Order: sequence, then structure tokens, then C-alpha cells
Amino acid sequence: MKVVGITGGIGSGKTTVAKQFEALGVPVYIADVEAKKLMNTSKIIRRKLIALFGEEAFFDNTLNRPFLADKIFNNASYLEKMNAIVHPKVASHFKNWVKKQKAPYVLKESAILFENGAYKFCDLVITVTAPLELRKERLLKRDDTTLEKIQAIIDNQWDDNKKIEKSQFVIVNKDLEQTQLQVQLTHNKIVNNIT
Repeated sequence: MKVVGITGGIGSGKTTVAKQFEALGVPVYIADVEAKKLMNTSKIIRRKLIALFGEEAFFDNTLNRPFLADKIFNNASYLEKMNAIVHPKVASHFKNWVKKQKAPYVLKESAILFENGAYKFCDLVITVTAPLELRKERLLKRDDTTLEKIQAIIDNQWDDNKKIEKSQFVIVNKDLEQTQLQVQLTHNKIVNNIT
């Protein structure tokens, strides 16, 4: 079974695109969602995060996301250390998930597919792009955030050109209808390449 990575900068709409692939019958693994679940349920991750950030890492027995976001996006060292705790567990969880799928290929959606080296375990990679201003506009509508926080996240991710260089497919996500067409074409190419 082929593993296709899908990535893109924050606000590019990679989750929306991933869901369009899912509607075509492609099993989709959203790494960020699974990482959050594991951060809340794994005793090992919990213990290591508390050792790294202190008791405030959890509030009411749940991951204290605003606290952690504040810590990691102002300190690249904390981000690296947290990723070193969480990413191996997510990678292991993903491998087990893949074994249970019955499809020509699966999609692994990850914002930091390149940054964390996970792309090396993918057969193909799709990068989702959108104009920077549109991405910021989407994020301001979607999240309770500021332009400063958005920029801090963008600064911690590879820029689109660097991602595109290492990708086999690019989907430009500006208009939903056009995006849907690109998803269908990409899906057809992937399936034809496998069979």
C-alpha cells in the first residue's frame, strides 16, 4: 500500500483538501488530530511533557494547549523537544493504522511533514498552497488568534517553494470548485500510477 503525504503551510486548507480525498474513498490520517489524542491519552507522553514544561502542561487532566502553544512558538528549543516526545509515538500509531486499511493508497496529513522528516516514509507527497494573505484571513476567521501568532507559526514552517521542490503534486487551494477538480485529477494520477 502506498503512503501519500499531504502537507501545506498553516491556513493553506490541507485538511479541507484531505477531506475531499476522503470523500473519494481514500483513508486519511490527520497527524495533528492523532497527536492531540495521544498527548491526552498516553501516560508516557504526559509524563515527559510535564517533565519538560511543568504541571501547567495539563489542566483539568487535559492538555493545556494555550499554555503549550505560548511556550513552543516563542522558543524553538521547546518545540524541538516536544516534537521529539510526540512524533515517534505518532509515527508508530500511524504504522499500526496503515496495516488496518484496505485501499490502493492512504493519505497522511501533516503540517510539518517535511520539517519532521516524515516525508521520507511517504511514496509521494502533495503540497497544498494558497496565497499568504488568504491563509492569514482564513486563520483569523477560524481561530481565536492574532497576526503575530500566525506569523510565528509560519516562521516555524518551511516556505511553499521549499516544499514544492520535494513534492510530486501541488494543489492550489483558492477556490473550492477548482480545488475539487485538482483533487480528482491528482487522485486519478495516483491510482493510475499504482495499478
